[in-house]
Amino acid sequence: MGRIIGRIEQKAKLKSYIASDSSEFVVVYGRRRVGKTFLIREFFNNTFDFQMTGLANAGMKEQLVNFHAAIQKYHPFTISFADTWFIAFQQLIELLEISKSKRKLVFIDELPWLDTPKSGFLSAFEHFWNHWASARRDILLIVCGSATSWITGKLLNNKGGLHNRVTKKMSIAPFTLGECEEYLLSKNIVLNRYQIVESYMILGGIPYYLSLLEKGMSLAQNIDNLFFNESGELRNEFNNLYASLFKNHANYVRIVEALAKKAKGLSRDEILSLSKLPDGGSTTKMLQELEECKFIRKYNALDKKTKNGLYQLTDFYTLFYFKFIQKNEYNDAHFWSTSIDSPQHRSWSGYAFEQVCLAHIDQIKWKLGIAGVQCKTASWRSRIADPGAQIDLLIERKDQIINLCEMKYSTEEFLIDKNYSQTLRNKVGAFREETKTKKAVHITMITTYGVKLNEYSGMIQNEVVMDDLF
Repeated sequence: MGRIIGRIEQKAKLKSYIASDSSEFVVVYGRRRVGKTFLIREFFNNTFDFQMTGLANAGMKEQLVNFHAAIQKYHPFTISFADTWFIAFQQLIELLEISKSKRKLVFIDELPWLDTPKSGFLSAFEHFWNHWASARRDILLIVCGSATSWITGKLLNNKGGLHNRVTKKMSIAPFTLGECEEYLLSKNIVLNRYQIVESYMILGGIPYYLSLLEKGMSLAQNIDNLFFNESGELRNEFNNLYASLFKNHANYVRIVEALAKKAKGLSRDEILSLSKLPDGGSTTKMLQELEECKFIRKYNALDKKTKNGLYQLTDFYTLFYFKFIQKNEYNDAHFWSTSIDSPQHRSWSGYAFEQVCLAHIDQIKWKLGIAGVQCKTASWRSRIADPGAQIDLLIERKDQIINLCEMKYSTEEFLIDKNYSQTLRNKVGAFREETKTKKAVHITMITTYGVKLNEYSGMIQNEVVMDDLF
């Protein structure tokens, strides 16, 4: 486990699954490239009683040949090729029954790829678990996959033979800023924290994307190589990303593309209007799956009414793709290096930094000293203020305080001038008037390097700086 960065909660859970006195069926899921496979292989040091990985875009025969090759690595004698999944899983049962391991570890990676049309895979898999593995006490079955729509529909919400059969589920989230810093240091990549924040604004906390950064190069040079060079490894990642996760992925792309056009977020009705998707259960399901994979977030309004919730696009790679890559209008292999501090860069960086902050709510609460205080986070949009007032992050606390958070990205101390101070007063006034709150409202600034002291800075009650997010 020495090479695993972070994943404290997940490692604790995996330890408990090993110690369980019952057979466990564990589903590990998350977006492509987030490190699901790495975590399982490293945690168990590749000491499985059986392990295999499904093949992408392969038919039933190819998948069974792959299974046959995998089982021969573990089986002490030659076995015949299984031409059905029922026979294949019977061979797996025979293999596990002769295993001397106290806890028999089975890891099937990219499980959704095995379920090819008319293959009978799911029925055979159900039979393996329901009629053999679950009746024992010594099986730890871990399945993994990026295809979220399959994982959700066929395993987590199965209405047939696997209904309520999954005993544990584990979502793998991107790294936090602190984990990114730890990872980069382990690779001897030297970036200061401002640069790490900017890398997060582009790559998110996706371990594979971070692994593509080369030491000895500036962040800007790395981004040019990955995105704007014709052979850049992330230049064409977008289609692979969504196609690997979702069936009928074009509709999911329509949702995230609609959200990319409105930085402050959209209601469900607004998403339907822009994406031209139907108002029904299929769209609800897509929104849920995108949220499950951390591509979007649903941000409930302060009035607790679900219909007033806002959806925001939160996947950093997707945000960057729609802003700079989609139109393919940059033929400059050094575009990123030369565009720093351009209006386009500033517009993107302000919103992307807000999303970094929203991805680190726990760290913000810790800095404010309210980690142990019961509170909820919400957003708020004025219904009557002109110009319209919006607050992207409110922290409503049980101790009768509401932190009204303003998030600002800057290369130096942030200056509150006369105009911005008036904007803040207007926001607080509109919020108080429309919500009728009796709680104290504390203006809280979240910035890279803090707020510059001047005649207007005294209105700020709390400050959170970039270092506090690590």
